[in-house]
Amino acid sequence: MSIQERVLALTCSLIERESVTPDDAGCQAIIGSRLTNIGFHIQEFEAHGVRNLWASIGDRGNHLLFAGHTDVVPAGNLEEWDSDPFVPTLREGKLFGRGASDMKASLASMVVAAEDLVENDEIGFGRISFLITSDEEGPAVHGTKFAIEQLSKRGVCPDFCIVGEPSSAEKLGDTIRCGRRGSINAHLQIKGIQGHVAYPDDARNPIHESVPAINSLITKRWDEGNEYFPPTSLQFSNVQAGTGATNVIPSSADYHFNIRFNNEQTVEGIQSWVAAELDRQNVEFEIAWQLSGLPFLTERGLLVETAENVIRQETEITPSLSTGGGTSDGRFIAKWKGNTSKAVEVIELGPCNASIHKVNEFVNISDLAALSRIYRNIARDLLQKEQS
Repeated sequence: MSIQERVLALTCSLIERESVTPDDAGCQAIIGSRLTNIGFHIQEFEAHGVRNLWASIGDRGNHLLFAGHTDVVPAGNLEEWDSDPFVPTLREGKLFGRGASDMKASLASMVVAAEDLVENDEIGFGRISFLITSDEEGPAVHGTKFAIEQLSKRGVCPDFCIVGEPSSAEKLGDTIRCGRRGSINAHLQIKGIQGHVAYPDDARNPIHESVPAINSLITKRWDEGNEYFPPTSLQFSNVQAGTGATNVIPSSADYHFNIRFNNEQTVEGIQSWVAAELDRQNVEFEIAWQLSGLPFLTERGLLVETAENVIRQETEITPSLSTGGGTSDGRFIAKWKGNTSKAVEVIELGPCNASIHKVNEFVNISDLAALSRIYRNIARDLLQKEQS
């Protein structure tokens, strides 16, 4: 079978499993079996219904980690799909199905790349591992983060990591994600005094009092961004106030907002400014924060330069470096440290992301072989080098 046929067949097998977070639905068993057949040692870390697969081969030299997730987001309204989201369907040069691009095609490409590396004895001086979770699209508490904690206790830590997130914009390989912004959520409650709308002097309307305070948060210019990161951004996502009656001033107004921040901001600095600004606006408030992840950045080094060279050779495209998009498990891997203080070099590299989380999610069939070769050749070039 050709590389494309092998990757396509494995991707289809994974799409057939309805692995909506946190259900792995047997995907990791399929992957684990393939890796076991070529000599990988398999371990499983399970917690609170989340399955995590660790597979490794080699015991010395540079250590490259392939990371990804088998879980997918719900399909949504099935009537909006042109075909069953969990029946892999080929049409118009595309493979359709939930998880096709996010990220079962990447996982299949990684597995086939590993098979080719082993078959051609191209692991060289190095080590290859896989860390695959079923909880990336969900809370991400018992997935990659948990598995890293267990592996760190054993002194395990990779040097390099490729996360198979769909990074490409228009053509395969046109974008390498070399980092991600941090993400922090806030639940803000502005307090008032409930009363009758006809007697506003006997009440305090939290909606009215919220307006200047909310406007000051919306119009805040946090920074201008930098070479790698766009400017920090605050977006409100939910608003809730009122009793449902038209003649009652409510006692409180609830707001939810998210801040995507770059490496010029700190969590402490963000929280301090927001609290001070709300105090300045003279509103009575309570605020609860939830940190989803800190920003991380892999600057140009061996991994980025190797990936750029391989992509140029395969596609004749010079990829751009980006930190855009949402969060990924790369935020946990980038903070992973073993016996040294050296951070893991992490990039995200995968197929086009135009259809992720949408109805009729797809991956271009013609990209499958090229993606697998890119993974294989990055690994080959990294692992053939003596460890620095």
